[in-house]
Amino acid sequence: MKESEKITPSRKLFIMGITIILLVLIMSTFFGKKGLIEIRQARRHQAELLAKIVYLEKVKAKLEKEIEELRKTPQMIEEEARKKLWLMKPEEKVLILHKNKESKKD
Repeated sequence: MKESEKITPSRKLFIMGITIILLVLIMSTFFGKKGLIEIRQARRHQAELLAKIVYLEKVKAKLEKEIEELRKTPQMIEEEARKKLWLMKPEEKVLILHKNKESKKD
């Protein structure tokens, strides 16, 4: 090697410093507070929340439709009262049938 092509200690130090700075920048890009991994996780979380919003909007629409039906139709109110509150008319009797968990052996 020629003397002009030799790498001087100060030049080695400069190259090492630049290399370290680049490594730190690359590491912070991927693993930093707002790095690529954090951004990917935030996008995944955002997609989950958007899916949940769509689901909840469907549930809301269904419930609003049910509310309208209950407001318009008295038979719907009666049916819901019978199902959920076990209400009955004075001349009616309610039969409760229990299913056997174990089958009888004869």
